[in-house]
Amino acid sequence: MAFPHPLDQLSVAESDIARQVILEAHGGSIGLIFRSIALEEPPKDELIKFLELENAGRLTFETPRPTRVAKVSYDIVRDDRSHEYTESFVDVQSATEVSRRIVDEVHQAALTTNEFREFTEACLASRLYQKAIAEFEIPDGFRVQIDPWPYGSDSVVTPRYTQGLCFAQDIRSGNEDSNHYGYPLPLIPVLDTYRKEIVRVDRLATGGKEDGLSHGTHSRNVLDLCAPAEYLPELLSRPLRASIKPLSIIQPEGASFQVNNNLVKWQKWISHWLQSSVLYRLSISEMTVPYGDPRPPFHRKQAFDFGDAGAGLIKYFDAILTEPDGTSSVSKNVVCLHEQDNGIGWKHTNFRTQRAVFDLAGGITLETRATGIVRVVNIDPGKRSPWGNVVSGGALTQNHQHLFCVRIDPAVDGYANTIIVEGSLPIPISKELNPFGNGYEVRQRPIKMSQSFDASPTTNLIVKMMNPSKQNPISGNPVAYKFIPSASQLLLAHPDSIMAKRAQFAQHHVWVTKYKEGELWAGGEFTNQSKKETGGVADAVARADNVENTDVVVLHTPVEIRQIHLRPADFFSTNPAIDVPGENNNASLLAPGSDLCCESGGVQKSPEAHLQGKGQI
Repeated sequence: MAFPHPLDQLSVAESDIARQVILEAHGGSIGLIFRSIALEEPPKDELIKFLELENAGRLTFETPRPTRVAKVSYDIVRDDRSHEYTESFVDVQSATEVSRRIVDEVHQAALTTNEFREFTEACLASRLYQKAIAEFEIPDGFRVQIDPWPYGSDSVVTPRYTQGLCFAQDIRSGNEDSNHYGYPLPLIPVLDTYRKEIVRVDRLATGGKEDGLSHGTHSRNVLDLCAPAEYLPELLSRPLRASIKPLSIIQPEGASFQVNNNLVKWQKWISHWLQSSVLYRLSISEMTVPYGDPRPPFHRKQAFDFGDAGAGLIKYFDAILTEPDGTSSVSKNVVCLHEQDNGIGWKHTNFRTQRAVFDLAGGITLETRATGIVRVVNIDPGKRSPWGNVVSGGALTQNHQHLFCVRIDPAVDGYANTIIVEGSLPIPISKELNPFGNGYEVRQRPIKMSQSFDASPTTNLIVKMMNPSKQNPISGNPVAYKFIPSASQLLLAHPDSIMAKRAQFAQHHVWVTKYKEGELWAGGEFTNQSKKETGGVADAVARADNVENTDVVVLHTPVEIRQIHLRPADFFSTNPAIDVPGENNNASLLAPGSDLCCESGGVQKSPEAHLQGKGQI
């Protein structure tokens, strides 16, 4: 009999069991709207016991497995069309509801794709919206498109709202994918999400620096200055370049990793999206996108890409999605796993023999990046704005930030770890210790109490996650993994602003907290229309827990495209990848004239010295 891994996502059959339990508990399906049915991760202390046996190769059919629990998120719809957001936890093996909580009405659940779909339908049925659209002269051959967006938050208490950003799409080409962001319309319909009614339509400021916060400076022909701004190859007005030669990266024998359900084995790593004796969990915990345009209603324009609406749909693994009636559907290939050549991992060339060595050195790189297309707003002809940059005719992209938060739950050769802050500092000139003035020292400071702090490039601040009870046999130092926090710009919104109160995690680079079951989200579990960060890292730090030699969590907030590289420090007794063979990628060729590209000091290097350029892996 095959058992699911404790971290395997729920199967369709398990999801159906959870759905049926909730339906029966509420006397039928009437009045219930399901949001999600997903695996509730086992408690850490239970899961660790299983993982240790798994990593030691000692699992048997008799090995106790943590209980398979489904977290069922749903709304109970009342007769007055109000909703009561509820979370039930169902033991899918015994088909019983083990606990339930009704979430305080001050919190709003994340938006669903179904609610986004309903937004456009509500707009088309709304006389208020239709009247607002009629205020503009939209040329023939254009179709209004509405992008639902989280409502954000301000000082006003509101019910569950969603707002829509409106654009006109040029459909004269007949291509459904033509870019509609080149034609922004200066209005935002606001939807009462539960009642499915447009409650108002906000008008947007379109002025420049000379207009301040004023509204109503635009004409009826707001699209006159706008331009197509197409990006599809078939719609571009110029030919594609033909000078790029093919780049061939091949794996003639397939990938080097194996996947069994959701368990991934690659070289000497074992992960389950992701756990090992180095990390218990590594995840992107949250990302907030605050906008810096103070003209209402832009003052509330702030998205939490995970908490407001989920991270979206990213071997590809399948995902089990939940429909509003609670039924499950399989979405194919939504989470990506692939093996790629990441350039040189480690290299040493013996200058006498010209032999180079490459390896896999036990590092982990987590990359965050913000890509895609900017959402623009309308700006009057010939004007410039201090709140953004004109990127096309009549199109202003507003100043905004992308602030990610990476959550690192270390398990460095065990689960009792200590966080060390390490910096390199100069030492005074002295006859005894530093007579020539070139000496410097590395100072270490253990983090004893939960706290936050910032990156320091001038001291090369390093965060070490170490196990003080395990020493490296060669160096004598505790085994550790380390990273250098990105010294990126933090949240620019004023600390007293609602934007800052909702995203306290974005106000420091590093946070160190003690592990608490269920505490996974940097900005708290509920960010949609929140007024402040509740249950996030600031609350965790405020507990002032002792975090020395215990189960600790590290969170890091970088901006935009950043690579956070966790490297072993005194963790291995020898180079962990010294046994990785190197070979030529014969599909690659030397660039013309490259036989001289590695000249140095008048010595022409032998062909073997070009292995790097030939794509050696």
